[in-house]
This record gives sequence, C-alpha cells and structure tokens, in this order.
Amino acid sequence: MSFKRKISKIKAIVLDMDGVMTDGLLGYGEKEEIKFFHVRDGHGIKMARRAGLKVGILSARQAEANRRRAQELELDFFYEGRKDKKEAFQQLLSENSLSPMECAYLGDDIIDIPMLKKAGFSAITADAPEYMDDFCDFRTKKEGGRGAVREFIELILMKKGLWKNLMEKYTS
Repeated sequence: MSFKRKISKIKAIVLDMDGVMTDGLLGYGEKEEIKFFHVRDGHGIKMARRAGLKVGILSARQAEANRRRAQELELDFFYEGRKDKKEAFQQLLSENSLSPMECAYLGDDIIDIPMLKKAGFSAITADAPEYMDDFCDFRTKKEGGRGAVREFIELILMKKGLWKNLMEKYTS
C-alpha cells in the first residue's frame, strides 16, 4: 500500500520520547534529569493538532522533563513509564477509540518494534539502527531530537492534503 493511502487513514500521531523527541542522551543534574527538545518538533505537533489530528507520547521512561514538555505542547495523550509498550499501545488505542491503522508511530529502537509493525504508518529516526528499516515504512532524514518529529508530521500533513491550509496562516 502506498504512503499516501496509508497516511490517508491516520487520525493520531504516536511518538516515542527518548531518542525521538530528544536526541536520546540523558543528563543528570543534582536533583533532576535534563533533556533538550527541538522547538520545531514542538511547532510541528501544534500544527498537527490544529489540523485535527491527535498527538501524544508513549514512553518507557518517566521524567519530569517529559511531563513538562507534554504539558507545554498540550498533547492529547501521554503514557509514560510503560516498559511494555505493546500493552500500553493497546490501552492507548482503547482509551482514544482508535484502531492501529489510524495511528502513525515514530520510534527509534528495538522497544518500538511492536508499535512500528502494528501502526497504519510507521517511521524511525535517521539515527535508528539499520536493521530497524525492516519494521517500518519510512526513515526520517533528521535525527531524533533534531527535527525528526517535524519531518514526520510534515510528511503526514502533506500526504493528507492538510499542509496548504495550515501554511495559509503564515503565508497570507
């Protein structure tokens, strides 16, 4: 099935956190974990939500930085500390009245394989291991934490025919 056909069914974008929203590096301060998020990824998320898509996070780890970023972005869903991502993905589908085919998933590592295989459209970041290509539809050109989320979202918005209307806010 073509990208356009797969993407036409997408109603929700599900993102991994560490290695996708961030570059995967963890910094530890005296009291908290320190992470860096790309501002353009955040704006891409806002654009997807403005286009009527649900957007959220499915993360195996827990961190205050993750919760803070999720709150800033006003995500539709946020699942953290979910080591069994396959089970968490099922819960996400149920709680948000979605089918796997209505979800686009962006991951970067082995733990993401079950969702990459189940999602209607799936992608990995440019810096994901090469063997991960066997489990997804697309590999971004950008690395995790360096614009991969924005690239993924723009692809979806363009293939769904939503990009032009969103851009009018900025170009008119």
